[in-house]
Amino acid sequence: MINQYFTERRSVRKFQKKEISQSLLENIITAAAKAPTCGNMQLYTVIATREESRKKELSAYHFNQPACGAPVLLTVCADFNRFTRWCNINNADAGYDNFLSFTSAVADAMIFAQQICTIAEMEGLGTCYLGTATYNAPEIASLLKLPEMVMPIACLAIGYPDEDGVETERLPLRAILHDEEYRSDSDADITELFRVKDEYPANQKFIEENGKENLAQVFAEVRYPRAMNEEFSAKLLKWLNATWYK
Repeated sequence: MINQYFTERRSVRKFQKKEISQSLLENIITAAAKAPTCGNMQLYTVIATREESRKKELSAYHFNQPACGAPVLLTVCADFNRFTRWCNINNADAGYDNFLSFTSAVADAMIFAQQICTIAEMEGLGTCYLGTATYNAPEIASLLKLPEMVMPIACLAIGYPDEDGVETERLPLRAILHDEEYRSDSDADITELFRVKDEYPANQKFIEENGKENLAQVFAEVRYPRAMNEEFSAKLLKWLNATWYK
């Protein structure tokens, strides 16, 4: 039987003013560091932001999302700087300033971030991913004084919940699980797989509010339009070329 926590978990965007003790935060991070990693290199770093003025600055780079009001914002970073320095100190040829190594560090960081969320929630805290860390990575890196080969991947808002959170819809299992090889679905199959999202009441409201014909148009033309994706992609790649790739 799968633990009820996993089937009923929800993101929290409204938090109590109650502070998280340093000992609890450290215990969560210590436990999360047991997560699987690429070659056991632990290619991640997390920066805790508690100070109100610093949180306000950081919040601006996350487009002032409501969850930024949490008592702690944790910026999880892909980090090959620390490992590279260790190699250099030990006269080892550190060849990690490349795309393959970058993807390894991103994978480590995301696994670590999810482990933090799971442990924190099991300890009675609420969490919310701020997926905008990569949108303004150069600005966040400057604020947090990140060195070369360290990139913010995700920001986690963490605190004691002041709401239950809203249960969100999920695609059915068939959309996610493929046996042996990637299944080729028909257009009718894809339409059916996304029906749960298309018919979700909150999504129907988004369609109406934005004057669109369907939910796909809301995502592709309002929430994550091509021009925005290309703008932030260009900024991120330029920054990575200067700070990671050689």
